Amino acid sequence: MPRPIIAIPADIREFDGTRWHAVQLQYVHAAVKAAGLMALIVPALEDGPEDGNNADAILDRVDGLLVSGSATNVHPSLYGKEALDSDGPFDPARDATSLPLIRRAIDRAIPMLAICRGIQELNVALGGTLASEIQDQPGIWDHRKPQDVDRDTMYAIRQSVFVKEGSCIARVVGPGEVRVNSLHRQAIADTAPRLQVEALAEDGTIEAVSVIGAKAFAVGVQWHPEYWAETDSSSRKLFMAFGDAVRDYAAGKERLKAAPYQQKAL
Repeated sequence: MPRPIIAIPADIREFDGTRWHAVQLQYVHAAVKAAGLMALIVPALEDGPEDGNNADAILDRVDGLLVSGSATNVHPSLYGKEALDSDGPFDPARDATSLPLIRRAIDRAIPMLAICRGIQELNVALGGTLASEIQDQPGIWDHRKPQDVDRDTMYAIRQSVFVKEGSCIARVVGPGEVRVNSLHRQAIADTAPRLQVEALAEDGTIEAVSVIGAKAFAVGVQWHPEYWAETDSSSRKLFMAFGDAVRDYAAGKERLKAAPYQQKAL
């Protein structure tokens, strides 16, 4: 059986005056090398399902959804707030692509892992809100990426999060303290009603969530396990768990396809 395929929604990027649909290589590498999957990059389109992306048509063709991080932020209008210049940069095409895919993946019990911007999109997609510039709030640590350093230093594991006992992530990496990296200036404010908080930073920042009552793997993390997925134990375990869930889903689809032929043979 060939490797299962996951969808990764693209960002819009501009290079040399031209717009591109792009996904950072580190997410693709983690999916391929640590999770044992293949990746399909989904173009970021603002148009609706008639002229642009149709979430169900995309999900019909894949076995999982990986919602990556990005330098852009979810537009505040999508969670009922006025957009300030300081809240940007924005990528409305990414919003229009990711949020419907997230909702339909959950509805269809398709495995999903949401990272950084992805956990924020997951929260907004299900009715939650976000807080901007959290480092300016009293008692909140500076979670932003270090400036003017190489990428290994930028993504260095330097922060503790505390995984709740009995949570979905605890079954993967174990409960208690887990060391992670940190590269964000936004975070979940009001948690969506369908989300359960799975892990917190020392300052109370929400670092991981899962979908309550989900019939498949449906987890979001604020840190970046993809960067160290081949070398860090907890990062690797998270991607392996996602990969296993995707393989289970793909195997279930194959069994359904084979069923009519088996019945006919009988």
